[in-house]
This record gives sequence, C-alpha cells and structure tokens, in this order.
Amino acid sequence: MSFRGLRDADPLDTYVLVLQDRHRSHLVDTEQFQEVLHPPQQMRAFLGMWRMDPRIRPYVIRAGFYGIYRLGHIIIDWPLITSLVERWRPETHTFHLPVGEMTITLQDVAILLGLRIDGPAVTGTCVVDVAGLCGELLGVIPPDEALRGSAISIRWLCQQLSTPAPNADDVALQRSARGFILALMGSFLFADKKGVHVHLCFLSLLRDFTHTASYSWGGAVLAHTYRELCRASLNRRRDISGCITLIQLWSWERLHVGRPDFGRSAAYPTPPFPHALRDDDADIVAGDVAEGVDDVLPVQQGVQPEGEPRPALPLGCRWRVPLTRVHNPSGVLLLYRDQLDAQTPNQVRWQPYIGELVDQLPDICLAS
Repeated sequence: MSFRGLRDADPLDTYVLVLQDRHRSHLVDTEQFQEVLHPPQQMRAFLGMWRMDPRIRPYVIRAGFYGIYRLGHIIIDWPLITSLVERWRPETHTFHLPVGEMTITLQDVAILLGLRIDGPAVTGTCVVDVAGLCGELLGVIPPDEALRGSAISIRWLCQQLSTPAPNADDVALQRSARGFILALMGSFLFADKKGVHVHLCFLSLLRDFTHTASYSWGGAVLAHTYRELCRASLNRRRDISGCITLIQLWSWERLHVGRPDFGRSAAYPTPPFPHALRDDDADIVAGDVAEGVDDVLPVQQGVQPEGEPRPALPLGCRWRVPLTRVHNPSGVLLLYRDQLDAQTPNQVRWQPYIGELVDQLPDICLAS
C-alpha cells in the first residue's frame, strides 16, 4: 500500500484502508504528532512480589508456562511500539512498511515465547461462579474488594498463594501453581491497561496441568495481541494492552529500527543462544543499569532435582542479557518514524529463524 510520506501519512488509495479517518497515522501532522503510548507494565512488579516457590516449578513446567516465566520482564521501548502501532492496519492485520506488509505470526509466538500454537482453542464463558471456582481450584474465596467483575486482583493472589506452607501437600502446591500461572497471564500474556487484575475465565482451564498444556495458548495470545493493536491504532487511544513484549521481540528479531546491540562485555559479543544463559546471569543483568536493563532474571537455584536438566528456553530469552545502544539510539519517536520510512528490503531479516539457531530451540517452539 502506497503512502504519501512522513508528514502526510494518509494512504494514496483508501479502497482497502477504509478506517484512515479514525487511524492513528492520520494524526502524525497534528498536535498529537509527539504523543507516545505509555501504559504501565506490571510484569516486573509481579516478579518482584511473587518469587516462584521451588516446589511449584514442576507444575508450571507441566502446564507449559515455564518459558514465559524465564523470559521475565524486558523493558519496553514505548516510542518503538508507538511507531509500529502507527503502521498497523486493522483492515489487514499487518504492519504497512515501505518494503511491504509484515505481521506477527504463530511461528513468531511459538519460537519467541515457547507457547503451543496447535491443539484446542482457548475458549469458554466469561460468566463464572467465583466462589465455587476459586474455592475448588485455589482453595480460597476472594472478598468483594479483590474482584472487579469476574476479574481477580493479582496482588491478592500473591498475598494468598505465593508462600505455601512448609508441609504443604500436592493439592496445596497445585493451588499455588494455578494462582501463579493465572497472575502470569494477567501481568504478561493477557494484560489489561493496568495489569493489576486477571479474568477468572482462564482458571477453569488450569484444573489439570497436563490438559492445560495441550491448549493453543500461543494462538490465544496472538489473537489478543492483534485485537489490542487494532484498538490502539484507532480513535486517539493513549494506551495499549496485551503482550507488548511479543511485539517488541518480533521487531528486534526482524527490523533494524530500535534494535539494541548485544553485550557491553566479552560475555555476549554476539546474540547468545537461549540455552547458553546461566542461572547466575541475574548478576550481569542487575548491574546493567546504565542501559535501563536493571531487572533481575527470575531464577532460583536448586529447583530441579539433582541431575535433571531444566527445560530449554524459547528464543526470546536471549534478549535477557545486557544490551547497549552504541550503534542504534533508542527512545526517539521521530527517529523511528524516519527509519521506518527509509527502510530497504536488505535491512529486514525476512527469515530470522534458520540454521543452528533453530536447532537449539525446545521442541515446543518447533512442534507446529
């Protein structure tokens, strides 16, 4: 689709792009030209207040969400996200770029996040029996102040379930694991604008962890991300919800715009394979405050039984190392717009998941 240029972002032909008069790109030459999407991110807050108890790790692994936990919090470049939202078209569910149309696919979700993309769809009713469902699967019934409709407070879940008793049996540990996964969904995968509540419609799908792992969670995350991109691109929206980390990782893997450099030291001179990340990498990341990567890798020692390897990590985890901006400045919306306008085909990684890189990924990333 052809456009007039940076200062007049309207398409030349609106036969397909019928929503242009409501689209965010229509505002790039108005008083809102500098406005950046910037909703709060709660993944870091969640990981700070709920440290995974070693005893619930096997249940999180069995349910298929361990890769998401290890991915953890990655600081979002909001001007980059904003520049991509301006290029997103709800009519086609693609980013419209000078090199053509591109979009986030199920392959990206599976490889970057390690979520299943085949199997039964994540469906169900949003009308739930809060007391009955929470009493059965969480072992506690939330008070009215912990609820917002059929959504439950993540902080309340943490207060009630994050510290199982030392002599907790399997039933209690499974309830704690359900609370942890539910909070992980609400703060990362299906986050709302504030990221402080999560809908209880997901809880019934966590009854049996083996069955939970069979669902197409990757498909659900992608559909939710598409919906939030469409919403953010229209009607002068000032925020965006959903799995923003997925959008950023997709961009970093495929586009040169805003992509950071790997490593400030000899530890990571080139992009590392996810399996090369060690549990003590938290010390490296924690010391990299200068580039804004001051979060801590959420890993605890001694969780897996002696001699039992931990699951391989999805590709997105390789961005959990110190990052620098020496060769590519960040956080500048006007620069990102200019770079996207001037992008050439040879600057795009059209097939980023090939060769030895793919061979190192876990089976769940390649199953479909």
